[in-house]
Amino acid sequence: MSKICENYLLLTEKELVESLKNGDKYAFEQLYHNYKVRIYRNLLKMVKSDEIAEELLQDLFVKIWISREKLNPEKSFRSYLFKIAENLVYDFFRKAALNKKLETYLISVSVPTTSPIEQHIYYKEGNYVLAKAIEQLPPKRKQVYILCKIEGRSYEEVSRLLGVSVSTVNEHIVKASSVVKKYFLLSTNIS
Repeated sequence: MSKICENYLLLTEKELVESLKNGDKYAFEQLYHNYKVRIYRNLLKMVKSDEIAEELLQDLFVKIWISREKLNPEKSFRSYLFKIAENLVYDFFRKAALNKKLETYLISVSVPTTSPIEQHIYYKEGNYVLAKAIEQLPPKRKQVYILCKIEGRSYEEVSRLLGVSVSTVNEHIVKASSVVKKYFLLSTNIS
């Protein structure tokens, strides 16, 4: 042990805090060594995790070093340390609770709320409503809609197949899509 460290062992807590307040790194180290085990055990009792307790201990002493100029050597340094440690634990649990709420929310909005059976029922209902909507179309429009939208043929292919222009196919699709959409909206009460 160096001569400087031995000298710091002889200082009172008040003298160490005064030295720390003035930026003395050795006083800081001595205070850290004096309290690290007790603070760590206390943190460990509260958080039940070695890793988290160690992290909070480091945070505590970083806070002490950063705010060293505000220290009051007349007040109990031990009480001050334990109060900061307690506040760090409360902050940790508060953040953990917020993270859990956020995680729960994100899961709830990202995971489908319907089961595969419900999805199958919705799919069948949708196909039934689509079939009913298509039945409402005039024969030529119905034929064009089925060829393009159901069978997936191109406008050019349907144009050649039916002997009509591409613009006529497009006109049939626009009008048929409008009717189908309106039918869906009325059938499912969606506005």
